[in-house]
Amino acid sequence: MFFGDVSFSVVSHAAWVPGIESPQAWQQWIDGDAEATGSGEPAVKSMPPMLRRRASAVGKLALETAYAAISGEHAPDVAVDDIPTVFASRHGECARSVELLQSLAAATPLSPAAFSLSVHNANAGLFSIARGMRGNSMAISAGQSTVEHAVIEACGLLADGAPYVLLVVADASLPELYAPYSDCREHACGWSWLMQAADEHTSRPCLSLQWDDETTPSAPAVAVDQPAGAAAVLRFFLDSRCNAMVRHADGRRWHWMRHA
Repeated sequence: MFFGDVSFSVVSHAAWVPGIESPQAWQQWIDGDAEATGSGEPAVKSMPPMLRRRASAVGKLALETAYAAISGEHAPDVAVDDIPTVFASRHGECARSVELLQSLAAATPLSPAAFSLSVHNANAGLFSIARGMRGNSMAISAGQSTVEHAVIEACGLLADGAPYVLLVVADASLPELYAPYSDCREHACGWSWLMQAADEHTSRPCLSLQWDDETTPSAPAVAVDQPAGAAAVLRFFLDSRCNAMVRHADGRRWHWMRHA
């Protein structure tokens, strides 16, 4: 018995993984035969330079795909300044926070700019300022199931009457200081979906998400050698051969399904 379920269609999408560029490389990454070993970061050319310079590496992953999803060839011809946005990141600006804490420990002055951009909604704010967006905007972090909770939030906005919601997901490896505490395999990954209410009568991808409690002691947990949620969900979405996926995270079974 499921505790809840949501369904939605993806109107337009974009993804960015360091070092994964060619169609062959993307297929290898989807199949789990290639890792995000590149060290580059997206250029975010669509953002004004003054704001772009303030974005961190993980912020650029989010912003690059956010711009691409609302301006891609499949994006609807609608004004985007009122579209609600949901930015999701498990660790957010963790790297900036570590730098600030190390400065405090060394009794050196903190950077006001770094401090203001270390909050979890920093990239949502940059995007909103750059686009002049007036719609609802939020930033979510919910442990290993951050992506699932962000999708539920986005679907709630659709149910409240929003014609579209922009979901932006981005994460990167933890700073080396926290590496011993990592509970899954994390690499830089960013993607965005422009979502609307489920419509199975179009050629657009239609997905559903259901969830229930882990009920058996032997139920598998997310293993250290398994990909993080952002990468796992992106791989499922991009792999048209796969119609279902179950993720075990935070005491829940998350059932992802693709509908033809």
